[in-house]
Amino acid sequence: MGLSIGLVGLPNVGKSTTFNALTKAQNAESANYPFCTIEPNKAVVPVPDQRLEELAKIVNPEKIQYSTLDFVDIAGLVKGASKGEGLGNKFLSNIRETEVILHIVRCFEDENVVHVEGSIDPIRDVEIIEQELLFADLDAVEKRIKLLDKKARGNDKNAKAQLVIAEALLEHISENNPVSTFTDVESDEFLEMNKELRLLTSKEIMYGANVDEDGLEEDNEFVTKLKAYASERNSEVIKLCAKMEEEMVDFDDEEREEMLRDLGIEESGLEQIIHKGFNKLGLMSYFTAGVKEVRAWTIGQNTTAPKAAAVIHNDFEKGFIRAEVISYEDFIEFGGEAGAKEAGKNRLEGKEYIVQDGDVMHFRFNV
Repeated sequence: MGLSIGLVGLPNVGKSTTFNALTKAQNAESANYPFCTIEPNKAVVPVPDQRLEELAKIVNPEKIQYSTLDFVDIAGLVKGASKGEGLGNKFLSNIRETEVILHIVRCFEDENVVHVEGSIDPIRDVEIIEQELLFADLDAVEKRIKLLDKKARGNDKNAKAQLVIAEALLEHISENNPVSTFTDVESDEFLEMNKELRLLTSKEIMYGANVDEDGLEEDNEFVTKLKAYASERNSEVIKLCAKMEEEMVDFDDEEREEMLRDLGIEESGLEQIIHKGFNKLGLMSYFTAGVKEVRAWTIGQNTTAPKAAAVIHNDFEKGFIRAEVISYEDFIEFGGEAGAKEAGKNRLEGKEYIVQDGDVMHFRFNV
């Protein structure tokens, strides 16, 4: 669906290491110096989903196809980035192209790994980045106001309406408030304006607390502070040890599960990032299950059956007749499509049906 999550943070906090582990591809150079990431690294990451494995046990397909997410590793920002410091505005524009921000924050001490600010302070680090994002938004809105003002003088009614919102937004940002807390964020005028501006502080933010191995077992003081900060902003903190996650890339499933078990962890930090990022983007999956493949199809929440069908092929929506639907639970309980139909668990749904997460679907269409 072209939706992406951008990894941001100060230089040398573990973004590229996290990216390497996320993508299971060692193609983002990790080095112990600032700005080792010069171009944004992009990768498509499968979304782990045990339901596909269970469906495959019944159907025995030739292949399994997971839903995916796009991740972008964006070069480290520094204080003054909005004014061109460090690698500057180039990377702020890269963030604009993403839908959710994953802010990697260093929450461990290691004298062998340099910190661009000279000490470990997660709240200071977060505020440096978020201040730069605010400054960039302030600049973008000021420029938009100049353009709207010119159009409004020419009696453009749409420009006049947007100008009122833009001026109120400028005041809001000037008081050090993120765009996401702006009162008119759902107004048509704001949405139309932000469709083009893609203001940075309007985006959902998740925090990735990068800890050492000891920090996985018990929250250290840095993680505790970051969680309190995030809680005040209704944001989530995902704790991970990027170095360890990268090392686990080459483990087989049994070795990996054993390590997580030893640490008392049910789901790795990376799996949490993928699953929570998927949810933050408002996404879910429905399934098709046949001998050729068992596949998860990515759709937005509250999607109708014809729109869901269009993800497979546009013709499916154009000629949509109805959808045959079996819930995942019923498909598993009754041993597949035939058993579910025999038990009366197969439903025929029309154009108004809202697809549910995990629906196993077959579309009937005519073009």
